[in-house]
Amino acid sequence: MLVLLGIGVVVLGFIVRANPLLVVMAAALTTGLAAAWTPAADLHSLYAAALATTAAFGKAFNDSRYVSVVWLVLAAIGLLERAGLQERARIAIAELRAVTVGRLLSVYFVTRQSAAALGLTSLGGHAQMVRPLVAPMAEGAAETKFGPLPDRERFLIRSHAAAADNIALFFGEDIFIAIASILLIKGFLEQNGIAVEPLQLSVWAIPTAIAALLIHGFRLWLLDRRLKRVLTPPPAIKGGAKP
Repeated sequence: MLVLLGIGVVVLGFIVRANPLLVVMAAALTTGLAAAWTPAADLHSLYAAALATTAAFGKAFNDSRYVSVVWLVLAAIGLLERAGLQERARIAIAELRAVTVGRLLSVYFVTRQSAAALGLTSLGGHAQMVRPLVAPMAEGAAETKFGPLPDRERFLIRSHAAAADNIALFFGEDIFIAIASILLIKGFLEQNGIAVEPLQLSVWAIPTAIAALLIHGFRLWLLDRRLKRVLTPPPAIKGGAKP
């Protein structure tokens, strides 16, 4: 039962809002030391357990240390933002009068979900797509119709842009047969005596993805109605007040 002390460290770290990386490291060391502790344990054995836990961390980091093209793309996106990428996105969307926030995010949702269903999960994302392009374009669409946005509505639009990316990816990637989540589900079911093929999991993910598309499309429609209700100025009263 002593190895469960690591969970307590995690809970305590989140309560005091400590650095998550330090919390995880402390929890791992606590679990490693608790696993090695016995009534007859001495300082030498505990020291060896701490070294073994630290070595396991180092091995895991070294084995999974890859230079991904995504990190190179982020640097390029940062330079583009500095050169005015967000401003150009707002200007481009402002020329399309028929575009609303909900319609724009619905198109992005369908595009993101379709790409994820084909295994192209890196074609979107918060850092490389939502922050520099999708959110500024959605804000530009709202500003074209309603003028300057209050902070509350601006942040609401940004949160819906991020949600569209998250939900589309989450429910779209399971349609692709070779995605890690499908393999994880298959392995978990096999451990519990349930034999299922990855193709079956992918097929059954399609109705869920369609339901997610319809439900989130309805939420985006409600977003358009909310923005129109909140940001449309009341009609001016003609004539003066009666004495």
